[in-house]
Amino acid sequence: MYAAAKHIHLTAIGLSILLFIVRFIWSQFNPAFLHRKWVRIVPHIIDTILLLSAIWLCIIISQYPFVHAWVTFKVVGLVAYILLGMFALKWGRNAPMRWIGFIGALIWLVLIANVAITKQPMFF
Repeated sequence: MYAAAKHIHLTAIGLSILLFIVRFIWSQFNPAFLHRKWVRIVPHIIDTILLLSAIWLCIIISQYPFVHAWVTFKVVGLVAYILLGMFALKWGRNAPMRWIGFIGALIWLVLIANVAITKQPMFF
Protein backbone atom coordinates (compact mmCIF):
# COMPACT_ATOMS: atom_id res chain seq x y z
CA MET A 1 0.00 0.00 0.00
CA TYR A 2 2.79 2.44 0.94
CA ALA A 3 4.76 1.69 -2.22
CA ALA A 4 1.74 2.33 -4.44
CA ALA A 5 0.89 5.62 -2.69
CA LYS A 6 4.51 6.79 -2.88
CA HIS A 7 4.79 5.82 -6.56
CA ILE A 8 1.58 7.69 -7.44
CA HIS A 9 2.72 10.70 -5.40
CA LEU A 10 6.19 10.87 -6.97
CA THR A 11 4.78 10.43 -10.48
CA ALA A 12 2.28 13.25 -9.88
CA ILE A 13 5.09 15.45 -8.53
CA GLY A 14 7.18 14.85 -11.63
CA LEU A 15 4.29 15.55 -14.00
CA SER A 16 3.25 18.65 -12.06
CA ILE A 17 6.76 20.11 -12.13
CA LEU A 18 7.20 19.26 -15.80
CA LEU A 19 3.92 20.96 -16.72
CA PHE A 20 4.79 24.00 -14.61
CA ILE A 21 8.10 24.41 -16.42
CA VAL A 22 6.51 23.85 -19.86
CA ARG A 23 3.71 26.31 -19.13
CA PHE A 24 6.22 28.91 -17.94
CA ILE A 25 8.31 28.50 -21.09
CA TRP A 26 5.17 28.81 -23.21
CA SER A 27 4.12 31.93 -21.29
CA GLN A 28 7.47 33.51 -22.15
CA PHE A 29 7.88 32.42 -25.75
CA ASN A 30 4.50 31.30 -27.16
CA PRO A 31 1.55 32.34 -24.95
CA ALA A 32 -1.00 31.02 -27.45
CA PHE A 33 -0.21 27.46 -26.31
CA LEU A 34 -1.55 28.31 -22.84
CA HIS A 35 -5.06 28.73 -24.24
CA ARG A 36 -5.40 25.13 -25.35
CA LYS A 37 -8.11 23.33 -23.42
CA TRP A 38 -5.93 20.45 -22.21
CA VAL A 39 -3.33 22.91 -20.86
CA ARG A 40 -5.99 24.47 -18.64
CA ILE A 41 -7.44 21.13 -17.45
CA VAL A 42 -4.61 18.58 -17.10
CA PRO A 43 -2.61 20.47 -14.43
CA HIS A 44 -5.68 20.54 -12.17
CA ILE A 45 -6.18 16.79 -12.57
CA ILE A 46 -2.53 16.06 -11.81
CA ASP A 47 -2.48 18.41 -8.83
CA THR A 48 -5.64 16.79 -7.45
CA ILE A 49 -4.00 13.36 -7.71
CA LEU A 50 -0.91 14.83 -6.06
CA LEU A 51 -2.92 16.23 -3.14
CA LEU A 52 -4.95 13.04 -2.66
CA SER A 53 -1.82 10.88 -2.73
CA ALA A 54 -0.17 13.20 -0.18
CA ILE A 55 -3.16 12.80 2.15
CA TRP A 56 -3.06 9.03 1.58
CA LEU A 57 0.65 8.94 2.47
CA CYS A 58 0.07 11.01 5.61
CA ILE A 59 -2.54 8.52 6.75
CA ILE A 60 -0.37 5.49 5.93
CA ILE A 61 2.70 6.81 7.79
CA SER A 62 0.69 8.58 10.53
CA GLN A 63 2.52 11.88 10.01
CA TYR A 64 0.31 14.95 9.83
CA PRO A 65 0.69 18.69 9.15
CA PHE A 66 0.66 20.90 12.25
CA VAL A 67 1.57 17.82 14.32
CA HIS A 68 4.90 16.86 12.72
CA ALA A 69 7.21 19.75 11.82
CA TRP A 70 8.62 18.30 8.60
CA VAL A 71 5.14 17.75 7.13
CA THR A 72 4.10 21.25 8.24
CA PHE A 73 7.14 22.67 6.43
CA LYS A 74 6.13 20.82 3.27
CA VAL A 75 2.62 22.32 3.43
CA VAL A 76 4.00 25.84 4.01
CA GLY A 77 6.49 25.28 1.18
CA LEU A 78 3.69 24.10 -1.08
CA VAL A 79 1.75 27.30 -0.43
CA ALA A 80 4.87 29.37 -1.20
CA TYR A 81 5.46 27.35 -4.39
CA ILE A 82 1.85 27.85 -5.52
CA LEU A 83 1.93 31.60 -4.88
CA LEU A 84 5.26 32.05 -6.67
CA GLY A 85 4.03 29.83 -9.49
CA MET A 86 0.95 31.99 -9.90
CA PHE A 87 3.19 35.04 -9.91
CA ALA A 88 5.37 33.43 -12.60
CA LEU A 89 2.44 32.39 -14.78
CA LYS A 90 -0.16 35.13 -14.25
CA TRP A 91 0.47 37.85 -11.71
CA GLY A 92 3.93 39.07 -12.75
CA ARG A 93 3.62 42.35 -14.66
CA ASN A 94 6.71 41.91 -16.81
CA ALA A 95 9.14 39.20 -17.88
CA PRO A 96 11.84 39.87 -15.24
CA MET A 97 9.28 39.70 -12.44
CA ARG A 98 7.85 36.47 -13.88
CA TRP A 99 11.34 34.98 -14.04
CA ILE A 100 11.90 35.88 -10.39
CA GLY A 101 8.63 34.12 -9.50
CA PHE A 102 9.65 31.09 -11.57
CA ILE A 103 13.10 30.80 -9.97
CA GLY A 104 11.59 31.35 -6.51
CA ALA A 105 9.05 28.57 -7.14
CA LEU A 106 11.84 26.20 -8.21
CA ILE A 107 13.85 27.06 -5.09
CA TRP A 108 10.86 26.17 -2.94
CA LEU A 109 10.54 22.87 -4.80
CA VAL A 110 14.16 22.06 -3.94
CA LEU A 111 13.56 22.95 -0.29
CA ILE A 112 10.43 20.79 -0.15
CA ALA A 113 12.29 17.87 -1.77
CA ASN A 114 15.13 18.21 0.73
CA VAL A 115 12.71 18.09 3.65
CA ALA A 116 10.88 15.13 2.09
CA ILE A 117 14.15 13.20 1.88
CA THR A 118 15.68 14.17 5.23
CA LYS A 119 12.47 14.49 7.26
CA GLN A 120 14.12 17.50 8.91
CA PRO A 121 12.20 20.81 8.78
CA MET A 122 14.08 23.86 7.59
CA PHE A 123 12.56 26.78 9.45
CA PHE A 124 14.41 30.01 8.85
